[in-house]
Parts: sequence; C-alpha cells; structure tokens
Amino acid sequence: MKEIWLRAKIISEFKNLITVSCSSQRMIEKFEKLHITILKKHYNAVDVSFDYHRNRVYMNMILDDSSYSSRKIVQDLPLVKTNIWYGNLFSFLKNCIEKDDKSIAFYASLLRTYKNENALVFNPTHL
Repeated sequence: MKEIWLRAKIISEFKNLITVSCSSQRMIEKFEKLHITILKKHYNAVDVSFDYHRNRVYMNMILDDSSYSSRKIVQDLPLVKTNIWYGNLFSFLKNCIEKDDKSIAFYASLLRTYKNENALVFNPTHL
C-alpha cells in the first residue's frame, strides 16, 4: 500500500515540477535541461533541442537499443530525425510521463536534483 502511495506522490510532485517549469518564459528557459531530459527518456532520443517560439522539438531517436552503449562511442547508431510540433508545452511534457518502476525511480532522482538546485523556485514536500 505504501509503495502505491509513494509512486503516486512522486508522479504528482513531478507534474508539479513540470508545471513550475512551464509557468513563464523565464522559467521555461531555466528548465530547458529538464525538458530535454524528459524527452530523451521518453523517446529514447539524442540531440534534443527545443524551439519554444515555434512550439517544436527537434531530436534524433535511437531505433535499435542493442547497438547503443553509454560506455563507448558508437559512430553508426540507427537514428531517425524527428521534428515534433506541440500545442501546449505542459501537456506535451506531462504526456511523456511513464509509470513503470524504472521511470518512477528516474523521476524521484530528478526531483531530488531540482529540489537541491532550485530550492527558491521549486519546493516539493519531502519524498
């Protein structure tokens, strides 16, 4: 029972972080690294960049995980270039939230990081 509550709490706090990160143009720029991290996780992407003025994301998605290793440089990864338009940044990022165990642990890690780095901006309750 406690695990279900904790998972829900982490997802709720992560959505709150996304809300803060999308609250103004100044905040969007400050949290661009968070936005990129969310998309890299969700889309299994590299070279992610945002064009916030045109509501576009440009990225290269890895097609085959078996040829990828973070421990060595791979020159010929099978990638597909992607250009995604989004209508609302908050909704777009919120829809990238996954609820599997590995993702929940990843979000908890991001929450701890952003809580420490941005204590004046984002102040979630203790996890």
